[in-house]
Amino acid sequence: MPISPDQNLSIDYSLLRDMPCLLAFSHGVDSTALFYLLREKGIRCDLAFVHYGLRAQADREEAAARKLAEDHGLRIFVARAPYWKSGFERHAREYRYRFFEEIIEQEGYRTLLTAHQLNDRLEWLMMRLGRGAGAVELAGLRAVEERRTSGGKRYRLVRPLLETSRQQLQAYLDQKGCEYFIDESNESMENERAGIRMLCRDYVEAHREGIRRTFRYLNMDRAALEECWKLLFAFKGLRVYRLTDPGCASRAADEGLKTLGYLLSASERELIDRGESLVAGRMWAVERYGSHLYIAPYLVDETLPKKFREACREAKIPPKIRPYCYREKISINELIGKIAKDNR
Repeated sequence: MPISPDQNLSIDYSLLRDMPCLLAFSHGVDSTALFYLLREKGIRCDLAFVHYGLRAQADREEAAARKLAEDHGLRIFVARAPYWKSGFERHAREYRYRFFEEIIEQEGYRTLLTAHQLNDRLEWLMMRLGRGAGAVELAGLRAVEERRTSGGKRYRLVRPLLETSRQQLQAYLDQKGCEYFIDESNESMENERAGIRMLCRDYVEAHREGIRRTFRYLNMDRAALEECWKLLFAFKGLRVYRLTDPGCASRAADEGLKTLGYLLSASERELIDRGESLVAGRMWAVERYGSHLYIAPYLVDETLPKKFREACREAKIPPKIRPYCYREKISINELIGKIAKDNR
């Protein structure tokens, strides 16, 4: 059954009006439906399109996306992704979010919209079940997240369709007679995500209301668990958390790293909970000192002046975190002040 224009968004859409918005757009079912739903609400959004060069129809999708933007007087930003021999999903996710954030920094957008929907949430939950996860991880995607670009610019990541199924979105487009594209690889059983997608498709339609309730309950559980940690300091790639429950260290790290575009593995979470120093994905330093958890990009080629090293040691900033603080000229006194104020 097509969704109602007045019951399609899982957020207060009025928050998006009069604000520069960028839509992550592929011209697939989800992002195309979100484009038209937002226009019905009077919300203008420019488009960001990533061409991965893997499918013959990708050129047609890009051409159609450019025409759609032109027809509606919108801007469109297009990126051509490189070829990756392995780890496509991870590399593609990191690449597109870097692309989106570059646009946000250069063009002044304050909101990034993505078209994740109810099927995506169930697929994520199923994948995490198979790898081991708690309530925070199973709750998955949030409707609204506050984020920073690598350059430190604040923006909001908004997912308006989390309570709407893919079948509802496709029915909506068909009813309106809108053009959209189907990615044939989504119908393949050759990879884990595609196989789960096929299994979940009919189940979502049969149990849509129950699945929505489950995610609402999981979000309430997540909110309660998140009282076990508090974000004290964030600047570019640096995150500092206070842990009221040391047993929640990996969950705080998972939250921080997801905002930075990295997903922890099960083994990495176990190391963090054991209090061990970790370099996640050869990219991110994660260290604990007492009740504080630090996350920063891992740097190995920074020579630190003796005075700076001493200041970090006195401030109890872990060794793997110090090079990033030095390169980014992060004020150690300001960082100490934030921690001291929280401890009072």
